[in-house]
Formats: sequence, C-alpha cells, structure tokens
Amino acid sequence: MTLKDKLAAQRIYMLLGALFITSLVVSNLIFQKFFYWYPFNIELFGAKLFEVSVGILPYPITFLITDLISEIYGKKRANQVVKAGIFASFFSLLIVYISSMVPATPWSPVDNNLFNTVFGNTILAVFASMMAYLFAQFIDIQIYHFWKQLTKGKHLWLRNNFSTFLSQFVDTFTVVGLLCSFGIIAWDRFLGLLLSGFIFKIIVAFFDTPFLYLGVFLFRKRFNLKVNEEIELL
Repeated sequence: MTLKDKLAAQRIYMLLGALFITSLVVSNLIFQKFFYWYPFNIELFGAKLFEVSVGILPYPITFLITDLISEIYGKKRANQVVKAGIFASFFSLLIVYISSMVPATPWSPVDNNLFNTVFGNTILAVFASMMAYLFAQFIDIQIYHFWKQLTKGKHLWLRNNFSTFLSQFVDTFTVVGLLCSFGIIAWDRFLGLLLSGFIFKIIVAFFDTPFLYLGVFLFRKRFNLKVNEEIELL
C-alpha cells in the first residue's frame, strides 16, 4: 500500500473513531428518556414491544463501527477506539458534574432543578454503565475476531450478528439494571424492558448487516484488499 493510501486510511479511521465517540457520549447523556414503537401488540412482563430508552438509538452505530474497524483495521485498532470512547465519556461526565455545581442565574432558561432532573442521575449511572459498556464492547471485538479466524475471513454476517447479540445482551441487562438500582425506573419493569431492549437491538443488528457488507466492500475496492486482509496504519 502506498503512503498516499495509508494516509487516506488513517483519515477514514479517525472519522470512524469520531463517529463512534460522538454516538457513545450522546447516548449516555440522553438515556433517561424512553420512547415507544408498537409494530406488534405484544406485552412482555409489563412492557410493550417496544418501550426503550432513546439512548439505544446511537448504540447500534457504535457496534457497527467497531465491527467495521475490526474487519478492516484489526483487533488492536478497534480496542483503541473503544478506550478513546470511554475516556471521552468520563471527560463528558466531568463537565456535567462541574456544570451541576455551578449555580444558575435567576433568569436562566434552565434552572438548577431542571438541569439536575435531566443530568442529576447521569454521573453515577453512566459511570457504572460505562464499565458495563466497556466490557460489552470488548466481548463484541473478542467474539468477532474469534469467528473471523475460525472462518478465515468468510461469512461476515455470522461474526457481525453473533458478536453483537451477546455483547448487546450484556449491555442491555446492565443498563436496565442500573436504571432500576438508581430508582429511575421501577424494578417491576426490569424484565419487560430488558427483553424489549434486547429484541430491538437484535432487529437493528440484522438491519445493519447490509451496511457492514457495503462498508467492507468499499474499503476492499478502494484499498485493493483481499479477504481477511487488514490495513496497517502508520
């Protein structure tokens, strides 16, 4: 690969990393709002399919990006992006904490109570959920590369979905458990929200598989990569 191609690959890697970090940080700032989507009239343990946190919306993007980076740039680079995302999340929590300590002016459109209502539970909950998310992402990357080595770079759909299923269950279980533990939602909604969130993520995982195939195809065409070949960055 020429130096020009390596520089182009480096820039794309940085762009993917920026998208990953942005999706991760935003999802942890908005996760306390829940929305509903009722394509089926089904109720599981007191929760309809689907009643899920809006924080779930950017999460599939993060797993799609780490799978793409894993496929093209390798396991080491995927882990680096995850670590950078965790650092960015903790830094954003520090900013939120400092902002909550600063008193609002009497004319401020967002007063102290409103700010604390939106972000007050964020610091402890996100700190704990970040540990769970870090674990889930590393599981995703580890399983992805296990299947990649086992299939010698073939059957992209297999490693994309199987790695995401387990990691998403770990993440959903932990996040919903934390929301219940911190009193944000009641424990009697735990099982319903867990199953609803996990099934929603499985559906999204199936739908993002074509995008992963498209991304891998474009990378291989642009950088003339063979099956199972990875880009060595500078």
